[in-house]
Amino acid sequence: MSDTTQLANVLLASFHHSFRSYKSLADRALAQLSLADWLHVPAPGCNSIAVIVQHMVGNLNSRFTYFLSSDGEKPTRQRDQEFVEPTSLETVATLQAQWADAWLLLFDLLEALQPTDLLRTVTIRGEAHTVLAAVQRQVAHYAYHVGQIVGQAKALRGEEWQTLSIPRGQSEQFTQHLQNASNQV
Repeated sequence: MSDTTQLANVLLASFHHSFRSYKSLADRALAQLSLADWLHVPAPGCNSIAVIVQHMVGNLNSRFTYFLSSDGEKPTRQRDQEFVEPTSLETVATLQAQWADAWLLLFDLLEALQPTDLLRTVTIRGEAHTVLAAVQRQVAHYAYHVGQIVGQAKALRGEEWQTLSIPRGQSEQFTQHLQNASNQV
């Protein structure tokens, strides 16, 4: 295997890992919320978690449907509608299913991409990008929105929040645990 192919495989695996990690963070934050919490608007001009999810679903569907063969901004996408606040719990329940389906679309694409695809050209809003650049753009975009979801969820849950990473004051124990585990291998 050439160094170039090996590097491309490492990049694809890294993208897959990053997207899985961000989805997991979001899912674990969302699981701590009630449907009503999804509709909470933290301040005037801010988006509820439902709107952030709605936007991400629209973006995932637009960017990754026929990713290699059509513009990433589909003519059927109504981006401005993604920022209209839902008003019912029924809408939130629908969003939950759409969320899972949209991420599946991305993960299926990542499984299908080949090392040689990374330097192919795709378009987003008529602008040419390599597949590598387009996917990296989405990693950054989704990390940003997942951070918003986690921050809002944490604020909503307050003292009831279950941390998604190393709990405060437990960094040393966590590091020691990792070191002990690696020494046993």
